[in-house]
Amino acid sequence: MECFVYILQSQKNGSFYKGSTDNLLRRLDQHNNGKDFATRRFLPWNLVWYTLKKDLSEAVTLEMKLKNLSVKRTVEFTLKYPVTENISGLIICPIENLEKK
Repeated sequence: MECFVYILQSQKNGSFYKGSTDNLLRRLDQHNNGKDFATRRFLPWNLVWYTLKKDLSEAVTLEMKLKNLSVKRTVEFTLKYPVTENISGLIICPIENLEKK
């Protein structure tokens, strides 16, 4: 089963959240409706990057690598590897300047 790996950015404080899921639209809705304990304090969230992997194993491997990136390297990663798949209903937001947060 194909799975998504994604990066969110909080509109509240500019922090990033990295995760994986088999249904990105549902998962984004859960994050922005306070249904996820790890992200509810920093609502709302913008989707800033995602990719599709062939299975859960590949997705989790990439997710773990992304979670080890610093903020600077996360920004660099999203610029180096822009989103190439377009999925109906998903809006990719540019990363906000962290200096103004």
